[in-house]
Parts: sequence; structure tokens; C-alpha cells
Amino acid sequence: MTTLAWVAVAIFTVAYVLIATEKIHRVKVALGGAVLMLLVGATNADEAFFSPEAGIDWNVLFLLLGMMLIVGVLKRTGIFEYVAIWAVKRARGKPFRVMVILVVVTAVASAALDNVTTVLLIAPVTFLVCERLGVAVAPYLIAEAMASNIGGTATLVGDPPNIIIASRADLTYGDFLVHLAPLVVVLMVVFVGLCRVLFRKAFVYRPERVEAIMALDEKEAIRDRRLLVVGLVVLVGVTVAFVLHSVLHLEPSVVALVGGLVLMAASRLDPEDVAREVEWPTLIFFAGLFVMVGALVNTGAIDTVATSAADAAEGRLAWASVGLLWGSAAISGVVDNIPYVATMSPVVAELVAAEGGGEQARSLWWALALGADLGGNATAVGASANVVVLGLAEKAGYKIGFWGFTKYGLVVAFVTIALSTPYVVLRYFVLA
Repeated sequence: MTTLAWVAVAIFTVAYVLIATEKIHRVKVALGGAVLMLLVGATNADEAFFSPEAGIDWNVLFLLLGMMLIVGVLKRTGIFEYVAIWAVKRARGKPFRVMVILVVVTAVASAALDNVTTVLLIAPVTFLVCERLGVAVAPYLIAEAMASNIGGTATLVGDPPNIIIASRADLTYGDFLVHLAPLVVVLMVVFVGLCRVLFRKAFVYRPERVEAIMALDEKEAIRDRRLLVVGLVVLVGVTVAFVLHSVLHLEPSVVALVGGLVLMAASRLDPEDVAREVEWPTLIFFAGLFVMVGALVNTGAIDTVATSAADAAEGRLAWASVGLLWGSAAISGVVDNIPYVATMSPVVAELVAAEGGGEQARSLWWALALGADLGGNATAVGASANVVVLGLAEKAGYKIGFWGFTKYGLVVAFVTIALSTPYVVLRYFVLA
């Protein structure tokens, strides 16, 4: 690597340590790191703001913005209170049962929508549920973020890296369902069991609170039925457009932003009030993080790693798939999985083509998707959903630290990747 590449790596490493130790707020660190990358020449304005490979991913930011606007309007209808009371009553007030309901709903919704959208919708429900039950919020939010990453692995639109992979590899919505959904079902069953162990201290049953909730009528929580109907129509329309992405050829960011603006206009609410619901610090953090990672791409630091992996894998497909699976998980735990996949996908495309493009060669795509999506659970900044959850929690007054998330994330990422390894080997090489 060049001297500039090493400088970029050094800046990123220091920034990552500061984020991990929480000595300085992560937004300040991300912006400071981005500024330093610009000052040392590791990137420039054109690369940082306009490059699809090494710049800010505006599609992600506008997807977040659009869905935050939709959530901001839906909040005023009382639908989240309705769902919260409904979930607690169905679980008979048992905290673990409540978590199971929330994580399963999160996983399924993440497959249908995408993981970021889902956590934006489920977090307000979680705050209300935990407040009603008198239990800690953090374990539930952490579990939901991880469930969203696992569930989102199953479909083309479930996790942003999958969209990148599908575009590069010419894969369809059905391809993801056939190849990844069966494994995801197994991983979710295992994950629910892990939740019982990892978060066992959070399952405190308070009979008096449960009794009060059971006496509530969830229908009374709805405050604005007209707005609820309009909001649900827009949300369903956005969801359908997400699913038909390969047919409509509309970016999820465009769909979400149009949906958010249409709903805000139809709501008759004060736009400034709705705008206050947007997690602006989270969007700014993402922008800074994208610039820093883009600088690593621009200087060739990530490409060096990717090319070395490709050289080591040549001619050894089974080992290459396993190595790509674990390597992608490790890297996606450190840098956001979106820019990583954007950088790695051309390398994988060359490998697949060099190996003839058959079913075994295409296993590299599934290894990349599994490693990036599941490895994103490893740390608080490994996946977009994780960052969004931390931002939502902080705004609501429930701060979740980097290590508060990561100490659970490392366990979940390791277990799910370990289970994915025999799946890849057996399906594409032993039983092929």
C-alpha cells in the first residue's frame, strides 16, 4: 500500500478506537475523521460527495430520511401504542415472550421491507412496551437490531448489501429466497434461544404492571383514525414498491423519500414538527463514516485486502467460500457492510467468472452476502440497523454504548457464521 493509504488506515483506526471507547461522541468522531481524510488528500470533494464507490451513499441516507418521516407521522396516530399493548397482552406480560414476539416480527418485517426501515418502525413500540412492563429497554433494542440483520439476509431487499450483490451478480428476489431463506429460518430459531441466555437478566416479571396492561383496550390508543388509514396506505405502497424493486427499477431511497413527503403533505401536520422526529445525528454520523471508509477505498487499502483474498482463493472454491464468509464477517464488523460489499463485489465477480460461473462458483456470492449481513451484528457500527437503533435509543434517553451492544453482537455473529459454514460447504460442495 502507498503512504497515503497507511495514513488513511491510521486515521480510521484512531477514529474507530474513539468510537469504541466513547471518549468523544461518535458523531464528532465521524465528522472529525472525515475532515482529516479530506485534509490529507485521502479523498476529495468529488470522491466524497459524488463517487458511488468511495463516497457518501446517498441512497442509504435518503432511505433513512424517508422512513423517518413516515415513522414521524405514524407516531401521531397512536398505532405504536396499539401494537405495544397488543404484543404485551398476547405474551401475557411475560418479558421473554414479549421479546420473542418482537424479534420474530422484526425478522419477518426486515425480510419484507429492509432492516433499517423495520427498526425505525419497531423501536417506538419497544420503548412503550418496556416502559409499560418496567423492564430495561437496551436488551430488547439490541435483540431487535440483530434480528433485523438476520431476517434481512433472507431477501434481496432485506439488507442494503444484498441489493448491491443482486445488481452485480444478476440475482433475483427468488434466488435469495431459495438460497438464503432456509438458513435464515434456522438461524432465527437459534437466535431466539441465544436471547434467552444472553438477556436473561432483563426478563423481570412485574405482576402489578402486567395486570394494569391486561386491563387496557388497545383500540383506545388510536388517536387519529383518518391519519392512520392514510399512513398505512402509504406504508403498504412503499412496501410493495420495495418488493417490486427489480420490476419497477426504482431505488428504495426514492420510494421511501416520495412516500415520506407524500404522507407528510397528506397529514396536514406542521412540517417542522415532523422534521424534529428525524434522527439527524444518525444521518450525519453515517455521512462521516461513509467518507472515512470511502477514503480507504479511494487509497486502495480495502482493495489490497480484497485482492489478496482473491489471489489466495484462486482454484480452491470450497476454501474460498469459507474464507470469504468469515473474512467478510470480520471486516463487516469493523466497517459498515455497505461500502465493504460495494468494494468486494467486483472482486467476487471476477472470481466467479474465472471459475466458470457455475453453481459452485456462485456460492461465493452467497458467502459474501452471509458474511456481510450476519457479520454486521458483531459491533455497534457493523450494520446500518445497529447505528440507527443506537441513535433512536439515545434520542429517547436510553443510551446504549458501543461495548454494551458489541459484547452481545460478537457472540451472535460468531454463532450465526459458524452455523452458516457447514450450510455453504454441504449445499454447494458436498451435496451438489
